[in-house]
Formats: sequence, C-alpha cells, structure tokens
Amino acid sequence: MKYTDTGIDGVTVVDIEPFNDERGFFAMSFSADEFAKHGLDSTVAQTNFAYNHARGTLRGLHRQMPPYAEAKLVRCTRGAIFAVAVDVRRESKTFGHHVGLDLTAENRRALFVPPYVAHGFQTLADDSEVMHQVSGPYEPRGEQGFRWDDPKFGISWPLPITVISEKDTSWRPIAEVGYVSR
Repeated sequence: MKYTDTGIDGVTVVDIEPFNDERGFFAMSFSADEFAKHGLDSTVAQTNFAYNHARGTLRGLHRQMPPYAEAKLVRCTRGAIFAVAVDVRRESKTFGHHVGLDLTAENRRALFVPPYVAHGFQTLADDSEVMHQVSGPYEPRGEQGFRWDDPKFGISWPLPITVISEKDTSWRPIAEVGYVSR
C-alpha cells in the first residue's frame, strides 16, 4: 500500500498497489503491521456501512470526543463520495484546517482519520456505499458534531446538498462549541 500524508497530523490517504494479471488484480487494503509502521492505529473494533440513496447526500461532520477515541479508515465500496477530515483538535497546529478528496469504488482509495478529528462526506453518485473500519465502539455520550457549512472550515462541497439529517443540520459552528480538546 501507498501512504500519503495530507498535512494534517495523522490524516493519511491510503492507496492500494494492485498486482495485475490475466484474472484481474489482487491488492492488500489493510495491514496492521504496515499501519503500525506508518504510525496509524490499526485496531479494528467494528466495521460500519453507510448506504446512501441520492447523489448530494451529506453526512457529517462527526467525531467521538475524549476519552472515546475512534480512528476511522473510510473507503467507498460502491459509487463515489467526497470525503472530508477536519482538524478540530484545538491544540493542533492545523486546527480548523481540512482535507477533502474523492473516494470511489474505481479508485479504491481510503482515508485514515485519526481520533478526535471530525469526518464527513457527500455522495457524488446515487446508490453510494461507504465502509468505515473503526478502532473503537461507538459511544453515544461521546458523539460530537460540527456545522458542515462552518465558514471557519471553508469546505467547498462539490454538489448542492440534496439530503441531510435534521441532526446534522443542528450542529453548531466550532466557535460556539465548548468541548474537551485532545
């Protein structure tokens, strides 16, 4: 696999390196040993799928607050998404910065999001499916969200929002959020 730093501490793009032959290809998409060598949390406590009917659906921005650490390896297994990681760790030198990239079933790219960094995505195609390998179990008491359109983040979502949950529209801008930082 190929690991590319994004400039936000711990947020890493993970690309497969396929071995091609007449049958198609074979590639590794996860290795605990390789993740450890690159300083990434390789714990997988659960795997989640998110299926999205409509292009333009937005999910996020979410994270688990301390002490509920949750690293994620995010991969689009059907369709296409624009995935975003936002550094909301107040002590970080890249606080408020974000990285966004297209994850598609065709490019087989993944985004590693370290604990306490917010994550969200927008679907770029109908019937998109996203898989998250997560390092810790979801803890409702630790859930925190941030406004998807917060000007502090300056995220340019590629499409108009067609579907978003009431919960995701109710998150506040980061300037109004009081929380335990990490």
